[in-house]
Amino acid sequence: MENFVVSARKYRPATFRSVVGQQHVTTTLQNAIASQHLAQAFLFCGPRGVGKTTCARILAKTINCEFVEQHVRQGRPVSELIQTQPDIVPTALQQAADPDNTPFELEACGKCASCRAFQESASFNVHELDAASNNSVEDIRSLVEQVRYAPQQGRFKVYIIDEVHMLSNAAFNAFLKTLEEPPSYAIFILATTERHKIIPTILSRCQIFDFNRIKVDDMRKHLRYVATQEHIQAEDDALHLLAQKADGGLRDALSMFDQMVTFSGQNLRYQDVVQNLHILDYEYYFRLVDALLTENLSATLLLLDEVMQQGFDLHNFVVGAAEHLRGLLVCKDPVTVQLLEVSDNIRARYVQQAQAAPLAFLLSALNLVSLCDREFKQAKNQRLHVELTLMKLAYLNGAVQFARDLQAAPANAPQASSDNGEAKKKSSVNPEAAPAPVVAAANGQPSTNGTAVSPTRAAASSPPLAHAPADPEPIVPVESGVEELHDTPSVEDEAATQVPPTRLVRDTVPHVDTGRPSVAGHEPGDAPVVAAPIRPLPSLTKGLGVASKLPSLTAMKEQAARQSAAPKTAVIEEDAPSAAAGSLPAIDDARLQQVWNELKELRKAGSMSEYTVLNRPVQADERHVIVLRVDNPVQEDVFNDFRADFLGELRRRTGYPRLTVQVEVVEQQSTGRKLYTSADKFEYLAEKFPALVAMKQRLGLDTDF
Repeated sequence: MENFVVSARKYRPATFRSVVGQQHVTTTLQNAIASQHLAQAFLFCGPRGVGKTTCARILAKTINCEFVEQHVRQGRPVSELIQTQPDIVPTALQQAADPDNTPFELEACGKCASCRAFQESASFNVHELDAASNNSVEDIRSLVEQVRYAPQQGRFKVYIIDEVHMLSNAAFNAFLKTLEEPPSYAIFILATTERHKIIPTILSRCQIFDFNRIKVDDMRKHLRYVATQEHIQAEDDALHLLAQKADGGLRDALSMFDQMVTFSGQNLRYQDVVQNLHILDYEYYFRLVDALLTENLSATLLLLDEVMQQGFDLHNFVVGAAEHLRGLLVCKDPVTVQLLEVSDNIRARYVQQAQAAPLAFLLSALNLVSLCDREFKQAKNQRLHVELTLMKLAYLNGAVQFARDLQAAPANAPQASSDNGEAKKKSSVNPEAAPAPVVAAANGQPSTNGTAVSPTRAAASSPPLAHAPADPEPIVPVESGVEELHDTPSVEDEAATQVPPTRLVRDTVPHVDTGRPSVAGHEPGDAPVVAAPIRPLPSLTKGLGVASKLPSLTAMKEQAARQSAAPKTAVIEEDAPSAAAGSLPAIDDARLQQVWNELKELRKAGSMSEYTVLNRPVQADERHVIVLRVDNPVQEDVFNDFRADFLGELRRRTGYPRLTVQVEVVEQQSTGRKLYTSADKFEYLAEKFPALVAMKQRLGLDTDF
């Protein structure tokens, strides 16, 4: 019975033209031979099974071919060689009409004595060394001794050292001199899969050729050629799956091809390859995405259980899902479909499913699956981790649509009730219809922000009618909730909170906290107005449990009507005794201390840092200025944060609208040196009482006590 030869050896390329997927290397080597610019050392690097050793053997065979010697080096024309030595001329050139002018790729003839000896593995000019088992200094020394002898036949002696990265550092160093300056007839070809392990001194002496991973389509074509030669009926999907599983190595693809042929016979089918190689089929992922797009969580979880029952690894399933989503993403655009390395039938299914999957779903799903891939190793319950990701993916379409609806809804539109019947509360006051925050009353009433403004200046700046509130929008009835359709009664006694009007003075001193004249005074040249009562602030009244009074729509309309009906030039002045500028009433210190302590205790309930700042003695001078001395700038910042609320409440409760607070940072006085040890304490006492030194010496005492 004839011995079986594996396809990787039986169909190993014998010429440069038959090398698969490495045209950039073969073209360079052919040009180097034709131009006679061969280097003394070559380094072939790349992954396994891509043709490094094969190209090294083809190069060794070609440079010693008699046809190359006669035609290239001696310059004899092809027509002359056909007449004198037809046995060394390639068949293609012999059949050409004009062989001298026929372009051809420089290849070994395969007919001469040197080529036949090489094909029979009997050539004395080609020496192969496996550096994995011959990596010592003695092996390299033996190789160097062989280099000294010239070839008996042919022009070159070629030394092919495979897996050269396995040589020891001492062997590399012993090989340096010979590699840099070999004899004219010696050529070294080094092959390795790990270029980074070779020392730089070796790299600098070689021409480096990087072999690429072989493309899936190129491997599929070569497998089709092998199947045709072996008379095997093979499906394109099966051959494509073998090429994809080989991961760029043609030798791996041929080995799997032999295995599949042994399993299925002369008819190689796609299902046989999937079953025998234990590969997750594309069908699983197409079913997975179909279930996710229809939000069928049950089918998704059952599919995951089926995958586990088949014995597949969960991590491989997650990685495959990410690759499938990536394939759908590139199929969204016809320009990028070519990036998908699958067969034509599978590519058509990818395009069909990509049209049904929204782009937002694919991007979000790919992000979730990538996150699951990164966190898979750290998960304690890995199946639950994958199931949670599938649950999120199952309802991802609904979440994306909900986000789009939120973005499409106008920002000022009222919120509709939710699906479960829960109604959203809606404010009864239209913010667009509310009066402007700085509107002055023509009859001397306070403005909406609580400050009194001169009527003459208000009339000159803007007409009252321009700021009148518009009619409110109709209130949309809701299923639940209470609408503000009437005035909210206040639990606060207005008579007790308002400060009775007092005499008006001119404010010539800038306000401490704003730098402007006080709101209770007026600038020189203006008519005096009545000081507006200061309303309680929400931050302090909230702590006391007192609700603020909100004006209703009816009240605001009546107020706007009164403002529009009042004459613009009317100026109402309150009969108040005139006072000299700068004269202020005396402050009741007991009342001030009582109010300060009350506000201090209120702040204590909310913030201890605010209480610490206020917990210190204070006193107001004749200009109604309270100097608050703090310990550091941090306390000054704390007080400035609540200064406005605190100062307004202090003025309201004490009845002094001109009262203000100045903050001063007290510099810490140095307390002198620190006494830690007994010797330090004794020296300190001895400075005050010199007799202690004499007592210590007389009694022989020690400072350690």
